[in-house]
Amino acid sequence: MSAQILRTALKTYPHTAGIKNGTITDPRVVLDCVDIDPIYKVFAPMAQRQEYDVSEMAIVTYLQAKAYGKPLIMLPTVVAARLQQGCIVYNANHRAMTVADLPGARVGVRAYSQTTGMWVRGILADTYGVPLDEVEWITFEDGHLQEYVDPAGVTRAGADQKMLAMLMSGELDAAVFGNDLPSGDGITPLIPDAAAADQLWYQQHQLVPPNHIVVMRQDVAEANPEALRAVYDILKRGKEAAPVPHPANRLPTGYAALRAPLQLTLDFCARQHLLPRPLSVDALFADSLAILGQAAN
Repeated sequence: MSAQILRTALKTYPHTAGIKNGTITDPRVVLDCVDIDPIYKVFAPMAQRQEYDVSEMAIVTYLQAKAYGKPLIMLPTVVAARLQQGCIVYNANHRAMTVADLPGARVGVRAYSQTTGMWVRGILADTYGVPLDEVEWITFEDGHLQEYVDPAGVTRAGADQKMLAMLMSGELDAAVFGNDLPSGDGITPLIPDAAAADQLWYQQHQLVPPNHIVVMRQDVAEANPEALRAVYDILKRGKEAAPVPHPANRLPTGYAALRAPLQLTLDFCARQHLLPRPLSVDALFADSLAILGQAAN
């Protein structure tokens, strides 16, 4: 049987570089990888139209897709994770600011359903007691699922407005950034010594907040279960071949390792009105578990 060609969207990381350059292969599949930067540009077409056979996807996007019945299967592996407390910043050139100043403040975030924003809000509420509904959240883009409507208290910036420019001008009191986190010119982490705060959070929770997982079109997986097994094996081998990261940056693989991170993700999403209906960790695992079995633990 010839290898199935799968149109694939993955960002280049140390653990995916060998997959994308053809060093790590599997006779059952050929991953035809496309290069799209930034990677979040693939999330909406994958969630809405299943435009790829295999795709990296933000965890909140996948959870919303699952809740809205999109035909996607999540593989039990995280490909991007980050300790998040340094991702909310303010402009010290305007005024000093602490988390205590957030009620009543205007805080920018690319989209309310952005995964980094979800983690930052969850940590602010859980760790620092910030009443999220007393913050005015200013967004700049729609979420990746057309069905999702932002909750009350979320305001859209004007079409010509940019988050960093609004932060620099003082129109925003603070802002949440992901991989585009700015630096210099007064940009200051809202949480003092964010790296130390992140390490304390990690010690308390024993997990790094997952940002991106990998999904496959349900029809592709059901028509050829070996393709799903092959993609999962390739992703595992990519991690095994990558340089060993710092323990705080480990990326969980397997159902047992993902259970606690996914449960916390679901809890934060529910509290922030990001999902139209409740989901369970078992429901998230069900589709891939039926194909991969407990061997994926």
